[in-house]
Amino acid sequence: MKSKILVAGAGGFIGGWMAAELSKNPENEVLCVDIKPIKDWYQALNSTRNYQADLSDSRVCGQFTFGVDIVYNFAADMGGMGFIEKNKALCMLSVLINSNLLNSSHHNNVKKYFFASSACVYNLEVQKDPANPGLKESDAYPADPEDGYGWEKLFSERMCRHFYEDFGIETRVARFHNVYGPKGTWIGGREKAPAAICRKVALSKINNLNDIEIWGDGKQTRSFTFIEDAIKGVELLMGSEIREPLNIGSSEIVDVDTLVEKVEVIAGISPKLIRKYDLNAPKGVRGRNSDNTKIRSLFNWEPKISLNTGLEKTYDWIYNEIQESMTAKPIS
Repeated sequence: MKSKILVAGAGGFIGGWMAAELSKNPENEVLCVDIKPIKDWYQALNSTRNYQADLSDSRVCGQFTFGVDIVYNFAADMGGMGFIEKNKALCMLSVLINSNLLNSSHHNNVKKYFFASSACVYNLEVQKDPANPGLKESDAYPADPEDGYGWEKLFSERMCRHFYEDFGIETRVARFHNVYGPKGTWIGGREKAPAAICRKVALSKINNLNDIEIWGDGKQTRSFTFIEDAIKGVELLMGSEIREPLNIGSSEIVDVDTLVEKVEVIAGISPKLIRKYDLNAPKGVRGRNSDNTKIRSLFNWEPKISLNTGLEKTYDWIYNEIQESMTAKPIS
């Protein structure tokens, strides 16, 4: 029998990749929904049924979960630190999407429900050291997450837990760590660090510039997870009996200065660009990394694609996007 699958937020970055992967299986009937016009989706697939709709509306959620077997919820109003630090209320309003999707999934007898959470749920106290040894799933409590976005994600995780406990709907929760790659946001204020750095380096190369602006002092550390690894992690989680939140993230930690250096090498820029540090820009926590002990023990797997490999693919895609865009309008 075919599985009828709803991908919420399919016009976004991870949701678009997930929809593409699910649609490869001829046994899947994939419904894709996003609030953005379909022409603005990162991946609008011919192999899926695509709809523009607002899933913060409970009636809309009821319509799209009717007859559905599995729900993947990637829908959220979010972006990189430049967005989430200045739009806390908008980030919090995403709770309406998950609450209404969960409730309608319960009433329409959806068998399994996936929620895309974030490393932003982790307690801020354990993220003050750039030499972060890795955040264990238990480090989310006692609760002190990223203001706005992190609180919404943590609350929605609890909703998933209680809908399983009270109503029996099988829920799965992934805590993503800085997912990046092609076919995602790279300009406009919602892009994350890898895409922003790739864009800035590419523009320096194209425009023969010799400097680059870096948010913060360049010493903040992160681990970055390539999109293909993120999708693989979701597939493993959804095929398991694991109902507790699980890290899906690389453990290859780097500071921002090193991230810039890696992209400079990929772009073939020499000598290095002059760093201009904006200490007043949004910069997030000092150190964030994924502890993969749990996912290794469960699946004998963890994200494997190196940062160098992922950045090469991401830089090439963004460079080509810039070139195509500049034929119509210059980008600065």
